[in-house]
Amino acid sequence: MKVKALQNLRKKLSKNEPIYGLWVTLESASITEMAVALGLDWVVIDAEHGHLDWKDINSHIRAALRSDTVVLVRIAERSTTLSKRALDIGADGIVIPWMEKVEEVEEAVRDCLYPPEGRRGIGGERATAWGQCLNEHANEANENVLVVPLIESINAIPNVAKMCNVKGIDLFFFGPADFSASAGFRGQWEGPGVSEQILQLKDTINAAGKHCGVVSTSNQNLKERYDQGFRMLALGADSGLLLRSLHQSLKEVNRDQMPATSLDPADGQKLKDPGSEVKK
Repeated sequence: MKVKALQNLRKKLSKNEPIYGLWVTLESASITEMAVALGLDWVVIDAEHGHLDWKDINSHIRAALRSDTVVLVRIAERSTTLSKRALDIGADGIVIPWMEKVEEVEEAVRDCLYPPEGRRGIGGERATAWGQCLNEHANEANENVLVVPLIESINAIPNVAKMCNVKGIDLFFFGPADFSASAGFRGQWEGPGVSEQILQLKDTINAAGKHCGVVSTSNQNLKERYDQGFRMLALGADSGLLLRSLHQSLKEVNRDQMPATSLDPADGQKLKDPGSEVKK
């Protein structure tokens, strides 16, 4: 828990300033170290999808210690145990997937707070300096933790306005792909009508004095999302940014191709650019 970093992040949001971050899915803690070196406001360590284990998560958190970069962990599901464990090893907050009901958001907040407000147990890990700063930590922890619900299902639509009234919530994050799948458009980032639905929900959240986040899909989309009123803006995911750069370079030498879903290289599809020349 980095109190100063959290306060700075909240201060920016209170001024309606953007906070820029990175969605981390790969195991190398050097990725988070780079994000810190570049002055990003936050990173989300994705422990819902992919292959990151607790050693990986711990390494990413360690890479951002004593920095101004807030570290959040997206847990696999709402869970007191998972939230407590991530916070104990030094995460500054939790991102909780698939929040559809007010009661789920309330439970998620309680997972991250010490009694009597919540049910987080006090442990002798990094968060308390291995027990050496137990009293100081316990007295300020409940006011210095970010709990970020992920809105990624159309079932949340009728409940979002009331979710905004849950004490302890500053931010909501949107998952367009899962939102689209729940609307019947599986495999699309934003299916027909989904963009409009998300923007309407964003307006509802903003009207309640809360802020919204989303992952951008390109540099242009990053600017578009800002103009739309999103303030927690992911530059992208680490793997996505790497692939974006690789595609750009491969296109320059007429070697760009799409990987095959089957993971069989023979099924990959070369992307042709009739206007390009092979550079040797």
